Order: sequence, then C-alpha cells, then structure tokens
Amino acid sequence: MTATGWSRLKIKHSVRLLLTAAALAWPAVAGAQGPSTALRAGQPSVVLVTLDGARVEEVFGGIDVGIVKSQLRDGQRLEDHPLYKRFWAPTPEERRARLMPFFWGTLMREQGSIAGNPALGSHVRLTNELRISYPGYSEMVTGRAHDEVIRSNDPVRNPYPTVLEFLKLKAGLSKEQVAVFASWEVFNAVVEHTEGSLTVNAGFQAWDSPTGEVQRQSALQFETPTPWNSVRHDAYTFRFAMDHLARHQPRVLYLALGETDDWAHDGRYDRVLEAYARSDQYLKELWTWLQAQPEYRGRTSLLVTTDHGRGHTPADWRNHGKSVNGAGETWMAFVSPQMPQRGEWRTPAPLTTSQVAATLIRWLGLDWKLFDPAIAPPVQ
Repeated sequence: MTATGWSRLKIKHSVRLLLTAAALAWPAVAGAQGPSTALRAGQPSVVLVTLDGARVEEVFGGIDVGIVKSQLRDGQRLEDHPLYKRFWAPTPEERRARLMPFFWGTLMREQGSIAGNPALGSHVRLTNELRISYPGYSEMVTGRAHDEVIRSNDPVRNPYPTVLEFLKLKAGLSKEQVAVFASWEVFNAVVEHTEGSLTVNAGFQAWDSPTGEVQRQSALQFETPTPWNSVRHDAYTFRFAMDHLARHQPRVLYLALGETDDWAHDGRYDRVLEAYARSDQYLKELWTWLQAQPEYRGRTSLLVTTDHGRGHTPADWRNHGKSVNGAGETWMAFVSPQMPQRGEWRTPAPLTTSQVAATLIRWLGLDWKLFDPAIAPPVQ
C-alpha cells in the first residue's frame, strides 16, 4: 500500500468512527420512551414523495412540444400526435394541469405551495455536483452533499446515518412506523446507514401482506419485468406503500417513484408523460386516504420533490449528470399545517435539496440540530 493509500484509509477509518459515535449518541437523546407501534391521536406525521429525474419543464409547463416535434415521423403532423391531443393547451398553467390535474388543481392551488419555477424567479438547486440519483437522494436524507464519498449509483451502503433513522430513534418509533417504498433497488442502500433499522421495500422485492390482492401483486411484479434490471413498475411500489400505510399507520413514510427518469433515459417521451399522469393519480389516492383518517387529517405534512433535473433541450432532455446544463435544477412542493403559504413561490432566495432532511425533522416537532447542526436548515 502506498503512503497516499494509507492516508486515505486512515481518513476513512476516522470518518467511520465519528459516524458510529453519532449513531450511538442518538438513542441517548431519544429519552426513555419505547418504540411506538401505533399512531396516536394528535401526533404529527410526515410523508416524502420523490419523482425521479422530474424536470422543471414538465412540472411547471406540462408537455414539451419541442421534444414531441423532435420525435415526429416523416410526414407526421404535430397536431395529429396522440400526446399533443391529450396534453396540449395554450398556456403552461393549462398544460401542467392537464398532465397533473390533482397536483395543480387541488394540492398546489388549495392546500400547498411549490418552489422552483424559474419563470417566476424561484429556484431549487442541488448542492452535490454529480447530479445523479444516489448523490441526490443521499443529499435529501443526510442534509448535505457528500461528493468526496458518494460518487456513483453503485448500491453501496450509505456511510452516513440518515434522517429517517434519526426520526425513528429520536421519536421512539418502531421499525414499522418509518417505512420506505421505492421502485429503484438501490434505495436499500441509500436510506439506511444501519441495515435493517427501517422498513424498506425497493426494486424487485417481495412484499408480505395478509391481503390476498396485495400478495398477488407481489407475485405479479416478477412476471411483469421492466426494461431495467434494478427498477420495478411504480404501480407495485405504490400499492405496497398503501398496504403498509393502512395496516401500520407509520408516522414517517417515504414513497420513491422512478419511471419518470427511466423512460426518459430510454427516450420514450410518451411513457414519461404517462408516468407523470400516473404519479398524479397516486398522489391523489394517497392524500385523499390520509385526509379521510382522523389520525392523519390536519396533522400530516407532505413534501414532494425530485433527486435531480435533466437537460433543458430536445437534444439533451434524456440525460443528466455533472456536465448537463439543467441537471442541477429541481423543485420542491409542500403541503403542511405548519406552512400557510399557497401557490407558487416567487422569492429570489433559492432553496436547496439538502434542506429536505431538516424540514422533515421540524415537521415532526423535533430539533434538527440534534441530527447534525451543520446540515442545511429547514425550509422556512
């Protein structure tokens, strides 16, 4: 081993010792309360939903006709294209409402707010420089970028404790009450520093349920493969999450949908728009169910965002990464009894993806500085 290699090894060992000490310190501040196995009336809950690689163009402007034009066959007219007929409208506001009617018609207009529309001078940005998925998700769940350590999408166990683990320990929650359901299998590594500390179901992974229909869906996911080895269809991810929500009433739920990114990499813009529309239906079903439950109604906070942006133009919309212009631009939507703001943000002060962690902690009524005083502060 070279001297440089030994120095790096010592640095990694020191970092690991510090992380272990931090993880051991958390239970000490959690108090004597034992794990909670059921949601009690009056307790706040948080739900995080991510749409992988969801561009600001579609979220704020709906269908991008420039991309549709670039994919027209010889002799095909734009006006005859099925996507144009289904999603086109004269204004960005009308187009986005056609694409995601519940998100824009109910959540953002009546109950929540959203930041990141560059047309209104609002921006949400990544702090990591890699602009790919694992660094983006890790930035959310750890509160800061770790470019020097997390540099790829390889399924390597997150070397840093996550906000989800902190919420479980600090609030004295059971494993079932902090749950993650994700379409991408790498979430098994992203969300847990200590393997097995949370309920995590990600990728092509069986889901055990006493409900016969859910059991059939668990089996069916293996019979309906996607073009991607590590990503299952979002429909299964959502159904398993709803099953867990109904049976265990978690106080912390993370739903990570993936098809908006994977179909984009394949150049299937039709499938991308369909994935947005399906995600909107999932949000509608999820939020409607939560508001129908006395345990959740009026005390549940929802944050919806993405892990990275992607290229702005028909030439690069499929891609993201360090060299792609637009890949660092994201957005963030909030529905919370603790945030009275409605509609679109127009503030010139940018938000960052790294603020997700502290925001979730504050929404659950805890002190985010006990997690890590150096992370990005909560969204105000």
